[in-house]
Amino acid sequence: MALIQSLFGTTDALNQAFCRRISTMLKQSIEENGRASLIVSGGRTPAALFGALSQVPLAWDKVDISLADERWVATSDDASNEKMVRAKLLINHAAAANFIGLKTAHDNAEDAVQTCTANFAGVARPFDVLILGMGEDGHTASLFPCSAQIAQGLDLDSEQMFIAVQPTTAPNQRMSLTLPALLNSKHVFLHLTGDSKKDVLAQALAADDELTMPIRAVLNNTRVELMWAP
Repeated sequence: MALIQSLFGTTDALNQAFCRRISTMLKQSIEENGRASLIVSGGRTPAALFGALSQVPLAWDKVDISLADERWVATSDDASNEKMVRAKLLINHAAAANFIGLKTAHDNAEDAVQTCTANFAGVARPFDVLILGMGEDGHTASLFPCSAQIAQGLDLDSEQMFIAVQPTTAPNQRMSLTLPALLNSKHVFLHLTGDSKKDVLAQALAADDELTMPIRAVLNNTRVELMWAP
């Protein structure tokens, strides 16, 4: 397990340092490959980070942005990760980025797996930067403990890029990148704020069962940098 910890006294200090790290990595990829990719998590935690990142001068027209997971609701719904990303990240300088959403016109996420996979065909792999969050139950992306799909989502031998998930502890069906798809990233960050999340991470580090603490599966299989502030 390789967990590199970068701890900050305030969320503002975290966001400013994180923006510098992300922009440096994206610029390097653009210089070397012509394009860069940024995969982000939704929820409330990264909103302030996204706002700061949107103001960073960068060749955003050469950056592909998408989500690690999505709630299967209308993109106009307040629960939509896409709605949050469009409101907080795809503005200012970053409005020029190419966004690939996960929500499709399909009624069920299961029916949209192939479409989501096809939509990602033009995004270079590995992803350049992946920013993950973590729930109070140890889930990351939408790989929820105790969901019927968790074993499939964490299967390192799976060739699936996406999986439809029906959480038992949270509302809304979800679309999520699988563990092997998440791990196919050059730089993986875990972005957390608040003492409660730090306590959950401590539980994850002490846990042996990835199925009950899915973030542990990420930590067990790739280098992760923790970006944390109270």
